[in-house]
Amino acid sequence: MNIEFQINALRDELREHNYNYYVLDSPTISDFEFDMKLKELQKLEGEHPEFYDANSPTLRVGGMITKNFETIVHEHRMYSLANSYSKEDLEDWEKRIQRNLGDVPVEYTCELKYDGASISITYEHGELVRAVTRGDGFQGDDVTTNIKTIKSVPLRLKGDYPEKFDIRGEIVLPFDGFAQMNEERVANGEEPYMNPRNTASGSLKLQDSSLVAQRPLECLLYSIVGKNTNISTQFEMLEKARAWGFKVPTVAKLCKTTDEVLEFVEHWDTNRHDLPYETDGVVIKVNNLQHQDELGHTAKSPRWALAYKFKAEQVFTVLNEITYQVGRTGAITPVANLEPVLLAGTTVKRASLHNADQIAKLDIREKDTVFVEKGGEIIPKIIAVDRSKRSLDSEPVQYITECPECHTRLERTDGDAKHYCPNEYGCPPQITGRIQHYISRKAMDIEGLGGETVELLFKEGLINDYADLYDLTKEEILPLERMAEKSAENLINGVAASTQVPFERVLFALGIRYVGETVAKKLARAYKNIEALKIATLEELTAVDEIGERIAQSVVAFFANEKNRNAIERLMLKGVQFELSADKLKNQTDVLTGNTFVVSGVFETVSRDELKKMIEDNGGKVGSSISSKTGYLVAGDKMGPSKRTKAEKLGIPIISEQDFLGML
Repeated sequence: MNIEFQINALRDELREHNYNYYVLDSPTISDFEFDMKLKELQKLEGEHPEFYDANSPTLRVGGMITKNFETIVHEHRMYSLANSYSKEDLEDWEKRIQRNLGDVPVEYTCELKYDGASISITYEHGELVRAVTRGDGFQGDDVTTNIKTIKSVPLRLKGDYPEKFDIRGEIVLPFDGFAQMNEERVANGEEPYMNPRNTASGSLKLQDSSLVAQRPLECLLYSIVGKNTNISTQFEMLEKARAWGFKVPTVAKLCKTTDEVLEFVEHWDTNRHDLPYETDGVVIKVNNLQHQDELGHTAKSPRWALAYKFKAEQVFTVLNEITYQVGRTGAITPVANLEPVLLAGTTVKRASLHNADQIAKLDIREKDTVFVEKGGEIIPKIIAVDRSKRSLDSEPVQYITECPECHTRLERTDGDAKHYCPNEYGCPPQITGRIQHYISRKAMDIEGLGGETVELLFKEGLINDYADLYDLTKEEILPLERMAEKSAENLINGVAASTQVPFERVLFALGIRYVGETVAKKLARAYKNIEALKIATLEELTAVDEIGERIAQSVVAFFANEKNRNAIERLMLKGVQFELSADKLKNQTDVLTGNTFVVSGVFETVSRDELKKMIEDNGGKVGSSISSKTGYLVAGDKMGPSKRTKAEKLGIPIISEQDFLGML
């Protein structure tokens, strides 16, 4: 028999057995027989390296070492989900959907929200080519080598799959496998792992893929993104993915009403403890993908999906002490230091008390017995006090009047819940906080520089603001603790590379209060460069779309400060980008300024997202629903009749895709 044919036949057979065992949970041969066939394939591949296949079943055992996980930009952004905790939240969400889509029937797909590590896996021509962690949603770490060791991840697909697509899912560690891992650790005298989710997430960043292969990880898939997938609904997407060889949970349900959705939620809130994996809620998605496309996204999450969280687990413990933290904006946050207690799989030692009003509202005091829950089973919060256990000599909390770091008297403006330290340029946590924000991933994303290193550089007197980073030399930082030759080089190179970061991210990095990512993009688009923004008046700023008075006042105050202007001058001299690039500018005009467009339907020449970007690049605003403020309705194929009716009723011009392109 031809050797190449024999190798490929063995690979195909092993893939099928692997699918039967790990995806269908229905093995057709014994483990011993599978191992014998795998060894036979390993022997043949070893003797004939000319037939190497990057997706061979033999590579699932791992062995490759990854020293540095490369950062990869997601071709399609990975959004987070908005959370819901009540029937009222769900009904409000449904009303928003109906308001945007008009009077059309809407179905929902309900899926369990598995608590693991999010992953995006790219397939081309049916073969796995890349796996990237969620990261910050815009970019993540390339963990392809480790993902390939997970048996429920198909290396090669079957059936009528698209030419190229990304599939999203969760890497989870089943309870049984987690328990077995901990038994082995305890037997070896090691500390047990705390919970399955963190252990699964940590597994993806192990440098030795053979260690990942030893862990009983699974991959549960739930979403496909890409062009020309020929899929019309979320439920069909799940069925297709299952047919192509992916492990897709079968508990998903198609619901026609929110009452049916709530029945699904209530059933699994009660029965989730019978599942083999950790879950923390139900994900509800508008089923029709065209409707999803019409609804679009906010800056953080899709409008067409919602995570309905299960009731949070609660425990009680003792509040030992209240301490105070200073944020980068000077905001003071009181923190409850608790007697350690196990809650939803993790040991909780601290919880935020938010502000003075919250402390007064709960009448919370040191040494109280308090009830703690995890909001959305993530962030611990104190929800109540057991006053029956309070000692007779207990006294109310006296909120601090001075900054715990620099002892400046605190300020609190009318209408603001928080106290602030006004010593903006002399308070250590504010100084280091601004620099840490500047270097963060969504801002300048400086490789080789983390929060701890910023603290160390500040403590050693080497930096006092973010402009100082560009004056650092290798000779200065080499003597610092834990700073080797390579680390020092990476830091210097990372700072130098940040001069290529585009203007809108630089503007966000400056740390102007209330100027987040979205606002920074709007200001960059409106003013094109820092010089124009620097001299903008309050009236001019508030005239910019979605820039309110509070943001405008903050921008004016920032540029009025001499220290900020000096820092910007120094950054400009170092080559930091303070104007939109030529590429961005060439596609931008003011031709649509003052007009709001609602985009609906399916388009031929450009995609819906591209069309929306063109509107914004040319000074227009994209609206989500039709109102008297809408300037134009851009109508594509299969547009809902209710939008057309409403536009006609309000006398709003309805234009085609070609009409719109003609406007440009």
